[in-house]
Amino acid sequence: MPTSALSHLLLLFLALLPLSTFAQTPGSRISLGASLSTDGNTSWVSPSGDFAFGFHSLQDQDLFLLAVWFDKIPDKTIVWSANGNTPVLRGSKVELTTDGQLVLTNHQNQLIWRAPNINGTVAYATMRDTGNFVLTSTDSAVRWDSFDHPTDTLLPVQVLGRSRTLTSRETKTNYSEGRFEFRMQNDGNLMLYTVDRLGRQTYNAYWNSKTVGNGSQLVFNQSGYIYLSLTNGTVFNLTADNTVSVPTGAFYHKASLDFDGVFRQYIHPKTSQSDGRWEQSWSIVQFVPSNICTAILGDIGDGACGFNSYCVLEGDSQMPSCKCPPGYTYLDQNNTFKGCKQDFVSQSCEMDGSRTEPKYDMIEMIDTDWPKSDFEHYKSINENECRDACFVDCFCAVAIFRGGECWKKKLPLSNGRMNPSVGGKALIKRARGSSTSPPLPSPGLGKGKKDNRTPILIISAILGSSAFLNFFLLSLILWIIFFTNHKKIVKLQLDSSLIGVNLRSFTYMELEKVTDGFKEELGRGSCGTVYKGLLESDRANFVAVKRLDKVVKEAEKEFKTEVSAISRIHHKNLVQLIGFCDEGPHRLLVYEYMSNGSLASFLFGSSRPSWNQRTQIAFGIARGLTYLHEECGNQIIHCDIKPQNVLLDDNFTARISDFGLAKLLRTNQTQTTTYIRGTRGYVAPEWFKNMAVTAKVDVHSFGVMLLEIICCRSNVLRDLEDRDDAILTDWVCDCYKEGRIDKLVENDEEALNYPRKLERMVMVAIWCIQEDPSLRPSMKKVTQMLEGAVEVAVPPDPFSFISSLA
Repeated sequence: MPTSALSHLLLLFLALLPLSTFAQTPGSRISLGASLSTDGNTSWVSPSGDFAFGFHSLQDQDLFLLAVWFDKIPDKTIVWSANGNTPVLRGSKVELTTDGQLVLTNHQNQLIWRAPNINGTVAYATMRDTGNFVLTSTDSAVRWDSFDHPTDTLLPVQVLGRSRTLTSRETKTNYSEGRFEFRMQNDGNLMLYTVDRLGRQTYNAYWNSKTVGNGSQLVFNQSGYIYLSLTNGTVFNLTADNTVSVPTGAFYHKASLDFDGVFRQYIHPKTSQSDGRWEQSWSIVQFVPSNICTAILGDIGDGACGFNSYCVLEGDSQMPSCKCPPGYTYLDQNNTFKGCKQDFVSQSCEMDGSRTEPKYDMIEMIDTDWPKSDFEHYKSINENECRDACFVDCFCAVAIFRGGECWKKKLPLSNGRMNPSVGGKALIKRARGSSTSPPLPSPGLGKGKKDNRTPILIISAILGSSAFLNFFLLSLILWIIFFTNHKKIVKLQLDSSLIGVNLRSFTYMELEKVTDGFKEELGRGSCGTVYKGLLESDRANFVAVKRLDKVVKEAEKEFKTEVSAISRIHHKNLVQLIGFCDEGPHRLLVYEYMSNGSLASFLFGSSRPSWNQRTQIAFGIARGLTYLHEECGNQIIHCDIKPQNVLLDDNFTARISDFGLAKLLRTNQTQTTTYIRGTRGYVAPEWFKNMAVTAKVDVHSFGVMLLEIICCRSNVLRDLEDRDDAILTDWVCDCYKEGRIDKLVENDEEALNYPRKLERMVMVAIWCIQEDPSLRPSMKKVTQMLEGAVEVAVPPDPFSFISSLA
């Protein structure tokens, strides 16, 4: 054959080859070796053209997601993505490799994503009309599909089986993982959670189907109905509106866990209007929860909106909106769900109790609350007293007055909501002249207040009378004004010490009766013995009565003063003091009763607590100590931090007990050496070195206890001194040096699933137990490191300080 003829045949073959091998008609099989790129063919389309798989460009950015989207409607709505956390630049490629792997690489040919858990050999891929992208074997068996690995959206005929999760986006246009999860749990319960952004651990659930043991899978059927299929053959509808019928033939359907934490079902017409225009937005069919603003109420996290903001439903669609209170502005104007910050200088504690410098307003907001930011709570109090109590307290940012009760709040404010169901009013402290809202009348004006301009009007009215009468009346008015202001000053001084409002003084006989003759002992320690009691005034209220064995003789006269100081302390991670007895030789303290006992019995019992519970307990203790050291009126050094002095309430929230007792107890009332406060194994080394004792002694004790929380074992294994792990602090440091911290949580699969968090907590603990107190971080820094707010540097050998002192 002539060379020219061969050349023509070769050119014809090469021209036909892409059509037969690589070019994909809508819905055709995608062969092994096929690929898409951001610079060439960008998508594979389903047979109907409704859906496409490939590179979707992000709005106003030269970035791309590997995604599945509705391809016929103008906004090309994404329903699944592979790399939401790591968008790729132009020049990236996705390939169905010759060995059946689906692989995404970036412009530098670095692996970004690979389809996980492919079950068997893959022969080809298809983009189906259901919106499911599928990898298939030669016998048409599904080896991997996007429906089984959802991101934030479900489509008709898709199910959410047990152990499957939807995760919200960060914002409407940011596809990285957000703050919410919709999870079909192994126990059959369908739940909506808030999650932490760092470790992706769940916080509190804010909606659930209550189908434990009975739920099978969440079904989005072909007719557009969404329901939970139950094991008994019945179904559970998510909302009462689930019977609404919207034909799938005329409308596209989708259901998404949106970035604001609401799970919504949407519809969109499949065809344009008669004038050729498309309906640009999706319409909502149903959603849960019914009110996201009030649904989220967790001890941890910021709520539906960010810290220092509040959530309110707006419009007919009842979409949540995040607002800043007066005196606050958004952290990020482009993301109002991120929270707010003060736009004024906070009140100085050095001027605590002064109304003159700096000047602040208390601004009213009706039906508004931040219910998880309390640090003090008063009962049987009026609004003016509530307002004044916050006004003179440098820690108080907001006071809530409702039904004769007053709650003082400190920053950051969490779980903010505005809703008629909230009731009452919020009193926002704001520096006068802040730009976010017009100045309000001074605290002397407004509802329930007398107008202070009245005396001026009276003086003006009497001018022109006789000189003597003028002099007499003017003197009388000045005396009245002086007397009135003097009363206000005295009242303010009294109100600034509202500590006695909730603190009750008991007689010894009363407490003997409350405890049934000190019958049921809850515990015994260096401070005294604790007994369980029941108040007659409230048969549902158990209390813990601590009888102090010995009180420093010089402090007996100061007992009430110290007890009053302790009663000022209010924090969710501290046990609240209810009352006291100071009668003759008897000194007793009455505390809240903690139903779940001590951290010691919780940690060192027969069963190992969950990793999530342990980490949250550690965080709570750190926050409580931060408050004692830096945030309450006078710094309190606990001096005896140990698991026995941390109690757990009904929700297993950590509550520190016995704080503030150091001044009341004899110095030799300890389990260690005379003049040393604390318990052997937790005592900081400076007690033995004749060095100044600071709040760093609590940091050391916390570090030891943090290691006990991590490892679920006591610091010292008694009668086993020959073992390498007999002393926990030594063993942990050895394991850390060897790079084997996994040995600390052996057989604890849950802890091993979070290696970075485990390493961070161990490093923080090693910083805390440094022999040199100056190397230990403050408890505030410890809290920030534990929560991931600041980086944790590599800690030095904690015992190097010993050799320098030897």
